[in-house]
Amino acid sequence: MRHHVGEHKAKKGLIRIEFDERDGIAEHVKITGDFFMHPEETVQELEKTLEGHRLEELENLIDEFFAVRMDVEMPYVNVEDFKIALKNALGK
Repeated sequence: MRHHVGEHKAKKGLIRIEFDERDGIAEHVKITGDFFMHPEETVQELEKTLEGHRLEELENLIDEFFAVRMDVEMPYVNVEDFKIALKNALGK
């Protein structure tokens, strides 16, 4: 098992994505930082969305997740910021 950690400093806040990789699958996904997101449970929902998927699918899953969640407010943080943190975790 390999542990991945990636951070990205967004316009207003740090985003940190951390997960374990087993056989190319993301496990134990945690998204933390000092950014604001409302509703608050959205972060946990995104973590669950990414769990159990192949690493190469994660970026598209982030796009798809936010494309259908029109209720999410993220001042000074956007979808690209999450994708950059993910890419940093993957070493891309």
